[in-house]
Amino acid sequence: MKCRFCKRQKGLRKLKRELKVLVGFHQQQTARQCALDVGVSYKAVERVYRRLRERLTHLCEIEGAKMSGEIELDEAYFGGKRKGQRGRAAAGKSVVFGLLERDGRVYTRVVYSVDAAPLMEIIRNKTRKGSVYFTDSFKSYNSLHRFGKHYRVNHDKVFATRRAHINGIEGFWSFTKHRMYNYRGVSRANFPLYLKEMEWRYNHRNENTLQLLIHIYFGYVSD
Repeated sequence: MKCRFCKRQKGLRKLKRELKVLVGFHQQQTARQCALDVGVSYKAVERVYRRLRERLTHLCEIEGAKMSGEIELDEAYFGGKRKGQRGRAAAGKSVVFGLLERDGRVYTRVVYSVDAAPLMEIIRNKTRKGSVYFTDSFKSYNSLHRFGKHYRVNHDKVFATRRAHINGIEGFWSFTKHRMYNYRGVSRANFPLYLKEMEWRYNHRNENTLQLLIHIYFGYVSD
């Protein structure tokens, strides 16, 4: 077998071992459990896992054009030792801003502030002007009408209506938190890579993701 990218050849035994590690990643095994199952060192598996997450992060940044149509926006908090109120008292947590194109894909970004300026900058760069935006009543979205029509969902008064809701992006947060629980804790330094992995998994959830991972990782072709 020969690597499509570097043109180096690899023996079948080594290739089988690498494929088993990829299957472990696909099944969301921890690196330590995968190392035990495959019979290789933890560091070897961790290198493969990190390389995959770095490539998935790159793909998430370049996949697709700007979002358009109906778009849901929301923030979420991950990690930390205590719960905090929305937009404040989030000490120790990683703050994530998300955009979901209905019947399309999701895009996420770790942010260090949920003030209007950084959120509006992401919206400007990642969506097309004239789109229809759905948010909750958080004050940082007050100027969103500059980009298109804006519908608010006031969760204190009504959960949602048939059209004015943010159920899609909230569903993605549940999807991500449930799957990240498998890893039993992710450091703040590595969290952005794990987040992009979940974004990629969600956007390709109806595809053969194992086949995609094999191609992304090394794209082998027979000699």
